[in-house]
Amino acid sequence: MPHHSRHQAPLARFLAVFAPALLLFFSAPGGLSADAPTVVADSVVLFDANSGKVIFKKNPDVQRPVASTQKLLTALVVAEAGGLGEDVTIAPVDENVEPTKLNLTPGQSYPRRQLLHALLVKSANDVARALARDNAGSVDAFAERMNSCMRRLGGENSNFVNPNGLPVDGQYSTARDMARVARAAYNNPLIREITCIRYYPFRFANGKTVTLKNTNRVLRNYSFCNGMKTGYTERARHCLIASGSYHGRDVIAVVLGASKAHIWEDSVHLLAYGLGIPANQVESFRVRGAE
Repeated sequence: MPHHSRHQAPLARFLAVFAPALLLFFSAPGGLSADAPTVVADSVVLFDANSGKVIFKKNPDVQRPVASTQKLLTALVVAEAGGLGEDVTIAPVDENVEPTKLNLTPGQSYPRRQLLHALLVKSANDVARALARDNAGSVDAFAERMNSCMRRLGGENSNFVNPNGLPVDGQYSTARDMARVARAAYNNPLIREITCIRYYPFRFANGKTVTLKNTNRVLRNYSFCNGMKTGYTERARHCLIASGSYHGRDVIAVVLGASKAHIWEDSVHLLAYGLGIPANQVESFRVRGAE
């Protein structure tokens, strides 16, 4: 049986508190200071995670594919539905998807909470399909829930067709809309906890355990980064939503449409700028032994 949302109250409470601020700050023009970083990526929004105020922006409302960064919205819909200790039984249709995937065996069962970890740490596309089918009965029905959630967050420039961000006609978002998703995800305790995990031991139903390495290289390499989500397809190019915290400041950088050479560099410089870390001190925050 599909799992239907039973606990909408947490999301409703969040929206009641934060939606007005989202509409206020994300609509307002943001002034750029003279020492703002040079960004190569196509679309960017850097904002204060607490107030929602935009610190830096570049082409924030251009519609474009956002690849696996939209798994943050998938996770938000699933997490807010509750019942995270209950099992999801993998179906053959879940595995009918391109890599990256965990190659889960149909018939095996996993707690929703464990699958959320695999979704956000490893960016597994088969896990995204399993969670979507479990939540809404089908991928199409789940996409409707994603779009509904985005509209409730104030996003008016997006349309989602699948839960994993793989290329499909008619699926798009913007840096500004994904900033809305990122802020809601950052304020969800479970999602925030999961996205900051650098390495996660995933135990398969047959007893085998593998260590999943977080795809977020900024998280793995810089101590001021505390999570969020990567994405890549040929159409979307490299994308990253990265959050950071330092000396009481919390900021999130949404970076879409970058080259492999610039996605990490752009994100690091944006976070440092938002957190007030001088450019000549950024390297002092490198995590020792990171790979």
